[in-house]
Amino acid sequence: MFFLCKFEKINQITLNKSKLSIKSWANDDRPREKMMLKGSNSLSDAELIAILIGSGNREESAVALAKRILQSVDNNINSLAQLSLEELMHFKGIGEAKAISILTALELGKRRRLEAALLIPKISSSKTVYDIMQPLLGDLQHEEFWVLFLNNANKLTNKMQLSKGGMLGTVVDIRLILKKALAYNAVGLILVHNHPSGNTKPSEEDKNITAKVNKAAELLDLKVLDHLIVTGNNYFSFADEGLL
Repeated sequence: MFFLCKFEKINQITLNKSKLSIKSWANDDRPREKMMLKGSNSLSDAELIAILIGSGNREESAVALAKRILQSVDNNINSLAQLSLEELMHFKGIGEAKAISILTALELGKRRRLEAALLIPKISSSKTVYDIMQPLLGDLQHEEFWVLFLNNANKLTNKMQLSKGGMLGTVVDIRLILKKALAYNAVGLILVHNHPSGNTKPSEEDKNITAKVNKAAELLDLKVLDHLIVTGNNYFSFADEGLL
């Protein structure tokens, strides 16, 4: 009986909270305040939509209303973007202005993703890789080893500094390269490191590392497309020189 009463009390508190104005909630539970305190990444999809609509209706808060809207499309943002103004306005508390705000925000998000996709560089040659990495590595007085991760369209999706060393070299963790490649759903890899000495000639260690990474990558159907040695004003490409 005690646990039943306690459970009913918790349910009643939750119900009352959903009816209360968001302004009466604790700061951490209020979407706007939560965004200011913790950043936009801390907010759920429902909380972001709640900020857009500002208020709910007499029976539910903006957050509860936003959750109900999302549930109607199986919590799929892309499906939400396909709803019409009229379909959104079927929800109690969503008038024309709020429906327009939701669809406007979703359209901006879609355009942002499109622009980001267009900005992702397609790796068409070793020179493209050099142009991307020279500003990062060209003038360094220590050696760094980086890995570029590419999708099946040869577009750069991620790049990672694998290690940072001294004048003479760095440590290369092949397991970490493969782990990250799988996490990023990469198809191709490009290895890049710099020679602070300005000499682009690959060392025997450079050749050994390239061969080891290439052999390990093949086991996971990954392709090492190139390995560049970068200096301030020049580079060496393993692929261009037929060493891959």
